Amino acid sequence: MATAVTHYTSYKARPFTREQREKTTILFGGLTWKHERLVQGVFNNLNYNARPLPNITRADLDAGKELIDTGACCPTIFTTGSLVNFLKSEVAVNGKQKTLDDYVFLTAGACGPCRFGQYHESYEMALDGMGLKDFRLFLLAQDQLDQAPEKGGGLEINMPLSLGIVWAILVGDILTDMEYLTRPYEVTPGQTDQVMKESADYLFEVFQNRPVRSNKYGMLAWHFMSSYFADALRVVRKKFDAIEVDRLQVKPKVKITGEFWLQTHEGDGNYNIKRWLESEGSEVMPPPVAVWLGYLLHTPLWRLSAKPNIDRKIRMKMAMIRGLEKLYVGTYNRFRKALGNVPHELPDQEELKELASPFFHHELRGGEGHMLIGKALHAHLHKHANMTCELSPYSCMPNTMSQGAMANVLGRHPDLLYAPIEIKGDAEVHALSRCQMILTEAKKRSQAEFVEAMAKTGLTLERIRQIEEKHPKVKKATYRVPHHGYASTAANYALHLASL
Repeated sequence: MATAVTHYTSYKARPFTREQREKTTILFGGLTWKHERLVQGVFNNLNYNARPLPNITRADLDAGKELIDTGACCPTIFTTGSLVNFLKSEVAVNGKQKTLDDYVFLTAGACGPCRFGQYHESYEMALDGMGLKDFRLFLLAQDQLDQAPEKGGGLEINMPLSLGIVWAILVGDILTDMEYLTRPYEVTPGQTDQVMKESADYLFEVFQNRPVRSNKYGMLAWHFMSSYFADALRVVRKKFDAIEVDRLQVKPKVKITGEFWLQTHEGDGNYNIKRWLESEGSEVMPPPVAVWLGYLLHTPLWRLSAKPNIDRKIRMKMAMIRGLEKLYVGTYNRFRKALGNVPHELPDQEELKELASPFFHHELRGGEGHMLIGKALHAHLHKHANMTCELSPYSCMPNTMSQGAMANVLGRHPDLLYAPIEIKGDAEVHALSRCQMILTEAKKRSQAEFVEAMAKTGLTLERIRQIEEKHPKVKKATYRVPHHGYASTAANYALHLASL
């Protein structure tokens, strides 16, 4: 007797209609709480109800392992478990049907060898295991600003939404950079965190009240040309002005790189490693999401320039991309200028490619690709950091490739301090102790830099402190310290004070 065969069918979300929009909440996540707060303002601006999922906890790892492939990388397991735990709590309070009707989940989609492109399949597997197969998931393609409305028209991934999210990410990056530049040196403990909360709440209102243009090209032009967001960041600068810092504390500067989710995350998903590094007496350089967006914008140039016959049409397309890229970087720099040019500049994509090219080809796609090599060398050669800490998920193929390439890099640059940390979600002691070994050497180097810088000044520390007291503005968090060829802040600051 023949057995009926059930063929695999891909996931198709139930319709989310315009009529359901007012009663439905869009769930999202995957960034820092600052970025997510601003993105929430963008959704509200377009009359959506939206809320970020709670920050990742160890319980999310356990929930994810129960419902999906345990060989998946930990970001997949963590984010799946986070969605699952939230929905479980809602079902327990409101019941299954109301949970299915009241929420949809929006996540980024991608392609290539990285499992980021299969995240949604893990979500589907977990939801099926929970008996919530009809829960609605939608994908936001990370390389398309204007997409067709999702089935039913309740969610329109269009230019106003996509531009708002991108600008929220840029502003969130600038804000995060100020946070990590300030907190290690704050005189009053906790003041930076308080100012950050006030600033994020204020910028939430700024995004929520953003003017919206009906013409998509008019919307694009407004975002690039308007001073609306730069003016808001000048208000934020005044909030940071109130924070007094002591930059003569000698701390090693640690550059964070790695898989996108792990390097961005702040919480249990990466052992809260950024806060841990600060508690160990370091200054952290967080990775801006804007670098990844810049990579997405720039890579078509490499594909176009590799074509055998470059005609007028291709040249015009390349010129248009270069123009957009110039506007993009210019916008980020305007936001930096609004905060006194204190936040770091974005690295040049061509320079990252050239730095990595002897070790990792830029067409080897997946994860952060060649940028992991380029970023480590950029921070080392330009003396922007004393060490690099690369965060890699367990069993992540793209990051395994980059770590293998880094062995060659270290052979040619033996003085580069590099801590590759494999994160499984439940091996915190091993990961942090590995990082601590490299951090010990970074501390020695930052101390040696400070001693050398002080010798160059010919002044005592007491005399440097006297100069500092004569120029009280230098003790503000928004005061820009020029780079004098050292990685650590204290060394550059001592030389700058001597020049005053």
